[in-house]
Amino acid sequence: MFRTILNKLNPVELTCGFHTTACLNEVRLLTRLRVVDNSEIGMRAMAEGKPPKVICVYNKQRVGFIGDRVMVAIKGQKKKGILVGLKQTQKVKVPKFDSNNIVLIDDNGTPLGTRIHVPIPTILRTILKEKTHSKGADYTKLLAIATKFV
Repeated sequence: MFRTILNKLNPVELTCGFHTTACLNEVRLLTRLRVVDNSEIGMRAMAEGKPPKVICVYNKQRVGFIGDRVMVAIKGQKKKGILVGLKQTQKVKVPKFDSNNIVLIDDNGTPLGTRIHVPIPTILRTILKEKTHSKGADYTKLLAIATKFV
């Protein structure tokens, strides 16, 4: 009904950025993320207004959750990162953030930056502790550079 009223008023305005679908609050392929550490490549990309986009989510559901590793395209390069804050509805006692946050890491789990600027959830300690032992990567350095926990 709403769309037919708009068509009668002005059919050209429908193509001018008017969306009727709800936004997805999930981290899937081609989702834009916000780099929250002080790595050089992340700071340059965010300053230029070209945030990284998800290429691959390393889990079976292909939907990212807190603590999951993702591969992102940033400044024409492929980098890996860990999701540290999400918009989507979370479990009990896990905070919901206003943006999808990521911390860039190397292949062995070492963060590219030296500081994380936003608070990260405390549940991330237990999530990354389990993944450190099972995958062989060392995520304890990521928790060490965090300044605040929520």
